[in-house]
Amino acid sequence: MSFSLTYFNGRVATAEDLAPLAFTGYSHFTAMQVRDRSVKGLDLHLSRLQTASSLLFDQHLPDSQVREYLRVAIEAAPPDSSVTCFLASRPGEFMPAGPASALDVLIKVVEPADPPAAPMAFDVARHERHLPQIKHVGEVSKTFYLRRANARGFDDAAFEDGAGRISEGTIWNLAFWDGESVIWPEADVLSGVTMQILVRQLEARGIPQQTLPVRQLDLTEGISAAAMNSWTPGIPLTRLGDHQLKNDSAFTRLLHDVYDAEPLVRI
Repeated sequence: MSFSLTYFNGRVATAEDLAPLAFTGYSHFTAMQVRDRSVKGLDLHLSRLQTASSLLFDQHLPDSQVREYLRVAIEAAPPDSSVTCFLASRPGEFMPAGPASALDVLIKVVEPADPPAAPMAFDVARHERHLPQIKHVGEVSKTFYLRRANARGFDDAAFEDGAGRISEGTIWNLAFWDGESVIWPEADVLSGVTMQILVRQLEARGIPQQTLPVRQLDLTEGISAAAMNSWTPGIPLTRLGDHQLKNDSAFTRLLHDVYDAEPLVRI
């Protein structure tokens, strides 16, 4: 069943609410999959929003207020959904902040997401995102490089920084497996909520993890890789650019297994 709900500051959004936000690009967001009106890593989502608001707006809303806005929107939808929570400030972009800027919360609730069919192949593009630690809007490069990769026969794109290090995908974190430990790319990336859940659940299980530079020359057939985001804790990657990777289903099963150990938290 298809549905779409939009809430603004805890109530159903009107055209007047949305008009000032229609062409603004100075905001940030988090995206989550809701199951039975509960979500994994709620603390990480709230922390992400608080940190980003402090950086972009020099202030942040209380977690309790954001959580209540989420609850109102989620309770109005079916039990399973995809939720995106945006924060913006008044006045909008290209304006000085002023002494008493207000923060607005826009929440979009739609049907649950279905992850792409596995496995996938990613092209490699030289690109570094601005403020990569913030999940901000208006990043034309994500769609630009996705479509370029599609035209070259790939499913999506991974980014390579100026030092030749693989960093992240357009909307994905990347993880590698050498048969003994999970390797997270050492580069400027957005630490996704799913990635953070995996890190703490892998640590709880005592599975070795490393953060190391990963370059294309390191991508041998003995290395496995997976991509993750709010849709999935792991889709196997069988190719990055010109490099074939080991298709190790045990690695992605491990990621799904430890992700399943993360409890759902009622909104």
